[in-house]
Amino acid sequence: MSPLLIGILAIILFLLLALLGLPLGFSFLVVGFGGMFFLKGLMPALNLLGGNPYSQIASFVLCAVPLFVLMGQLAFYSGISKSLFDAAYKLLSRLPGGLAVATMAACTGFAACTGSSLASAATMGTIAYPEMKRYKYHSRLATGTIAAGGTLGILIPPSTIFIILGIITETNIAALFIAGILPGLLLGALFILLILVMCKRNPALGPPGKLFSWKERFRSLSGIWGMLGLFLLVIGGLYVGVFSPSEAGSIGAFGAFALALIKRMPLSSFLSAFKESAQITCYMLFILIGASIFNVFLGIAGVPAVVSNWTTGLPVPPIGIVVAMLLLYIPLGMFLDTLGMILLTVPIFFPVIVHLGFDPIWFAVLICMMAELGMITPPVAINVFIVQGVTGVNMVDIFRGIIPFFFVYLLVIGLIVVFPDIALFLTRLMG
Repeated sequence: MSPLLIGILAIILFLLLALLGLPLGFSFLVVGFGGMFFLKGLMPALNLLGGNPYSQIASFVLCAVPLFVLMGQLAFYSGISKSLFDAAYKLLSRLPGGLAVATMAACTGFAACTGSSLASAATMGTIAYPEMKRYKYHSRLATGTIAAGGTLGILIPPSTIFIILGIITETNIAALFIAGILPGLLLGALFILLILVMCKRNPALGPPGKLFSWKERFRSLSGIWGMLGLFLLVIGGLYVGVFSPSEAGSIGAFGAFALALIKRMPLSSFLSAFKESAQITCYMLFILIGASIFNVFLGIAGVPAVVSNWTTGLPVPPIGIVVAMLLLYIPLGMFLDTLGMILLTVPIFFPVIVHLGFDPIWFAVLICMMAELGMITPPVAINVFIVQGVTGVNMVDIFRGIIPFFFVYLLVIGLIVVFPDIALFLTRLMG
């Protein structure tokens, strides 16, 4: 059996294990170790298993992952998500579909604190859905808004997925952070425009909410200034080059900790934030370790080189190859989470993109968006499952509510493919 055939069968076996529900890190590790055993024998496989995990995670850059995760958890437990929704609610509630618009605006703001789609969806489902239900919003609009808004979590910085992408592609992480800002804001703005149009055409979907005085509106902003200032400090420092990503993570985590102290967050919430940060970090690092072993095996099997040579020799324009790669993430998103998709595909796709001459930062943003689109693509749409668990709404209704947002998401991805400067404009200003 040729090494290439073993590599292809290994990819199929990995997808099968993931489909059966085995942990992704374990699936990567077992298939990678087994493939190395078949190709090179027991001792090389054991050497890979013994040395690769340490070399993969003993990286100073990876320190940014637990720090930004901790920043997001502290922001969550300190109540910043509720403050964001409260401010957006009082400012926007009288618009058509005002509560849904406020929810999307709050999701955009919370994405700048947490970097997690699941946390955004779960939090806004808990806070916003009861309010929309009280004003008799259609369940499809309410849940579709929450699930789609959650997808902004890993696009708007700080994003742990961009850190992982930067490490495995050796791309500037600060530039990746900055590149996600305009696409994230554009996506959030078009989501809001979609809600306004739908509710203007059919007011029964989302009637206006309560009218608040200007005094109440301005007072509601007091709960978000601290976290807004912290976000501007962290991203601004990265933008002008004052901080490295790890230093920015340290400042962000310390600032969130200080804000939580000012808000007098109880000790139990601090302990929960630290515990969940450790769990999320361990989950991500275990997947990263397994994927590194799997990708070393694929490299020895020659899969990336064969895919690169084959795709670059196809009689189609280079942009057609990029679009085909991006479309592959839709079926993959039905079975894998965001990190699993990225770690499986990027080591294979990235050499092709470099060979074709495309900007790696632009492609990284597109990959991040396509992988996040999988979070709302059936049958395994993780954001939808989270929203269903929080709200209790029928799964079919949530999927039907997601459909308009799904097409808007594809529209934004298409715009970035056609106009790369949407992602690259701010990074070019960085120099």
